[in-house]
Amino acid sequence: MTPTGARTPTPRPTAVPTPVVSAAEIAALGTYFRAPIAGLAVAAIQDTFAAMRGSHRHEATDIVAARATPVLAVADGTVAKLFTSAAGGLTLYEFSADGTWCFYYAHLDGYADGMREGRMLHAGDVIGYVGTTGNAGATSHLHFAIFKLGPERIWWQGTAIDPYPLLRAVASP
Repeated sequence: MTPTGARTPTPRPTAVPTPVVSAAEIAALGTYFRAPIAGLAVAAIQDTFAAMRGSHRHEATDIVAARATPVLAVADGTVAKLFTSAAGGLTLYEFSADGTWCFYYAHLDGYADGMREGRMLHAGDVIGYVGTTGNAGATSHLHFAIFKLGPERIWWQGTAIDPYPLLRAVASP
């Protein structure tokens, strides 16, 4: 209470701004983005970005492929994090070479030999293999997500963008 009997206002938490992803930025990403599976066919890509998974949006695209199919880096970059979680199973987070994007690969059956955090990647490098780890269920698939990193460049935080249009653009009919 203040001396006059009025309540002191409770300070409001400061909102942390999230990055805004422009159409120009997505177009620029499309100039160097490659398929995460060799010979990727449009029919294998499931448009699941906006689908609900329990109480949250999926914010990723599932790509159906046979178990142990090689998973490829979609761009030049660096392995930011190798991580195992209940939902994603065996996962890999790749930061783009310019530090703008994070590419998330989940439900991996295993990592490629020599994979480690900090490793430099080139588009097309084998990074792991399609599997069913985590909550993938019985159908082997790659759970693939893209998000724009904030200024802090935290591997698990950013603004999700729908990878489906980019994947369709690099897929075979």
